[in-house]
Amino acid sequence: MSVRNLVKSIQDIMRQDVGVDGDAQRISQLCWMFFLKIIDDQDQQLELMQGGYKSPIPEKLQWRTWAANPEGRTGEELLTFINSELFPGLKELSIIGKGGDRRRVVRGFFEDAYNYMKSGQLLRQVVNKINGVDFNNLAERQHFGDIYEQILTDLQSAGNAGEYYTPRAVTGFMIDRIDPKPGEVLLDPACGTGGFLTCAIRHMRSHYVKTVEDEQSMQQALRAVEKKQLPHMLCVTNMLLHGIEDPGFVHHDNTLARPYISYTASDRVDIVATNPPFGGREEDGIESNFPKQFQTRETADLFLALIIRLLKSGGRAAVVLPDGSLFGEGVKTRLKEHLMEECNLHTIVRLPNSVFKPYASIGTNLLFFEKGEPTKEIWFYEHQVPESQKAYSMTRPIKVDHFKGCIDWWGGAKRKGRIETPQAWKVTAEEVKARGYNLDIKNPHTVADDHGNPEELLVKLNEADKEVAVLRDNLKAILEEALLR
Repeated sequence: MSVRNLVKSIQDIMRQDVGVDGDAQRISQLCWMFFLKIIDDQDQQLELMQGGYKSPIPEKLQWRTWAANPEGRTGEELLTFINSELFPGLKELSIIGKGGDRRRVVRGFFEDAYNYMKSGQLLRQVVNKINGVDFNNLAERQHFGDIYEQILTDLQSAGNAGEYYTPRAVTGFMIDRIDPKPGEVLLDPACGTGGFLTCAIRHMRSHYVKTVEDEQSMQQALRAVEKKQLPHMLCVTNMLLHGIEDPGFVHHDNTLARPYISYTASDRVDIVATNPPFGGREEDGIESNFPKQFQTRETADLFLALIIRLLKSGGRAAVVLPDGSLFGEGVKTRLKEHLMEECNLHTIVRLPNSVFKPYASIGTNLLFFEKGEPTKEIWFYEHQVPESQKAYSMTRPIKVDHFKGCIDWWGGAKRKGRIETPQAWKVTAEEVKARGYNLDIKNPHTVADDHGNPEELLVKLNEADKEVAVLRDNLKAILEEALLR
């Protein structure tokens, strides 16, 4: 059975279980089971390669002990073991002593994990299916990683869980343009399911990783934080599937909860690539962690302020922000002024409203900037939906190929030779300042629809209102006459 069919068969089994409600719970359930199987496969390989290696998981809780035998525990006995022994045991793992880092990853993963399945028989069927995957087989793991990415796209239609997922065409384009290299510290402060991280890993392995030292340098320079339990679990599993030996760098925490001034030179990074949550509000008190001029409950604004602080001099960032961040006033104005003073905001790619459907249907923008020099001019590029379709959708999503026009226009690593086109234009920093730092600048090459002279339209509207009033009076008279008969 192919990996794709195997995963589909697992999902079909889980749909029969009354305890699993919807895609988000189904994916969460799959996630902790995949995690334990991957860890166990890795442990068995490490036991052969490293003398004295010991699994971070106690023997009775290891996958090979309770899950690998297809004729093993099932039914109520299996459910009781998972709920009363497996989960409590993994949540309480000691992180003291040798192997503490690996145990910390396991314990952190299971802190908020939950077993949704209610049928021990169906659970045994799922376990037996998962046993069919050998995560030590590189080709099989890579294939499974691709399938896992496809599973994550289900989050786009899983209610509010869609906020955790950024279309891979978008993350891939942003990483390609920012071009990370092994050894450069790369941070995603709101990493969701790990899309930017996986794209960065693939990019570096494809272009720069030539030796074992390169691979180690790349892995040791990754940083990530995720506030919510489900995407944290998904991200950690994603890292394991992409060959990351220690995904402990993916912290389950709120980046914004730490005081702004406590981030010092030792916390600076070379690259930030992220799609911070927007449209929401942070919990009470979080804004007090920030300087007075940046205090707000709007999450995207707080992240932008923090990203500017976290970048090293010469560091670069690629950030997704909504249209509201471009034209907003007050704190948003002060943030944009600060951004342009501290960084070279060299490119803004404007995306159509449909890119993040169905989770969100608002205009979004990709901001690319480098810290250390003030902005002198900003290039805008308007990404347009292909002529063959009206909008992006679940069945016809944005693809990497759709960014080819922008990549061709970009102008290489130095961004030299850029020219204005029907989709590209530039403005100077002085023009932006004169606009009160309003960056919501429309494409000047687009001919606006002619809606007519406003005064003439108003006259026609008044005439139409009078006609409606006459008709209403006539209808009223007819009804009154009918009632008197």
